[in-house]
Amino acid sequence: MTFEAAVLPATRAEPTGWGPDGLGTSATRKARLQISPSPGPHNALWYFPQVTGGHLRVARNAALIQLARYTPSLPLKQAIYRMLGMQVGRHAAVGLMVMFDIFFPQDVTLGENCIVGYNSTVLCHEFLRHEWRRGPVVIEQDVTIGANCTILPGVVIGAGATVSAMSLVNRDVPPGALVGGVPVRMIRPGN
Repeated sequence: MTFEAAVLPATRAEPTGWGPDGLGTSATRKARLQISPSPGPHNALWYFPQVTGGHLRVARNAALIQLARYTPSLPLKQAIYRMLGMQVGRHAAVGLMVMFDIFFPQDVTLGENCIVGYNSTVLCHEFLRHEWRRGPVVIEQDVTIGANCTILPGVVIGAGATVSAMSLVNRDVPPGALVGGVPVRMIRPGN
């Protein structure tokens, strides 16, 4: 069974709508997020041990992700990411210094033959003053993410899409599209 057949149907959250610019809507991304109020009177980040599994779990995740950031071996990186619970396609390639979410790495899916460029950040959480949010990030097969990109929680990047360097991906990207910018915008629609 292929990676996509085994993993993506169970984890991929289909977009419910595309905006007039051809990208997913903010509402579509937000619908994928688990949104919870801050557990106490202070900003939600003060309570991260309560919502993420504790200090030791986060410290373990952070140490393994830091190790993977500097490791030049792609198979070793993949093994580390799988230990963290990430779903990683067999030929997925992650560049040097890529930072995955230390609180919820298990919410990241990397499709077969995708590439995540140097120093990019993939987040599955947002801590705000009065609430915190958690959502999956799905990077499908044959996706290219340029260097220094940031991908926010709840985003699905469709198969064969390309995200140009230094982009903020805050909405879904359709299959085959070329997108870029801060925030991301359509450069060339997919097939």
